Amino acid sequence: MSVTVKAICTGLPQPFNGAELSAIAKQPVDGPVVIRTFGIEGDTVADTKHHGGPDMAVHHYPHDHYADWDAWLGGHDLLAGPAAFGENLVMDGFIETGVLIGDRFRFGSALLEISQPRQPCWKIEHRFGRKGMVKRIVKQHNCGWYYRVLEEGEAQAGDTFEKVESGHDGWSVARLFAKLYDPADKPSAAELEEIAALDRLCEPWRDKARKALES
Repeated sequence: MSVTVKAICTGLPQPFNGAELSAIAKQPVDGPVVIRTFGIEGDTVADTKHHGGPDMAVHHYPHDHYADWDAWLGGHDLLAGPAAFGENLVMDGFIETGVLIGDRFRFGSALLEISQPRQPCWKIEHRFGRKGMVKRIVKQHNCGWYYRVLEEGEAQAGDTFEKVESGHDGWSVARLFAKLYDPADKPSAAELEEIAALDRLCEPWRDKARKALES
């Protein structure tokens, strides 16, 4: 399956809530960009403790969810533009239930691999000025995800984003996120063991499954 990327978005840290900086307000880039193991050149992480690094190099939040968010929010100006959720890639056609942990995609000359779901934080609610968004994401599992970069390369808006290899069978981004973050979808011991053994899943999420097994 392949889709066309509508925009590649990057951002620099800016004042966010008076006490912290954030690069969540990303804007489209014209022309080709270089995608490296640490992320897209020109895109900077403000909170290096919780964001960034090779397993969070590129962020994807499905544009497919925007219409539902618009209805739930009663309309919002941010949804009329790109990267409302701080994502690097803007495209339709891939959602959490339809992609697997470890799926690989060719984008321009770069090769990306899904490394983990995105854990939602308070910054989404602050950006939109609306409480309850994180709770809704946890309940609906529409969390988005991150890629690691297996092969560095160049890409630009208008290029195709093509799946070239499937990841861990049965472990969609939505299922993985639900098992580790949705209190209504408790994992079994067998499921936790499976998660801990997913070699394409980033180590912190595998470790979270191991700790749940021990508790």
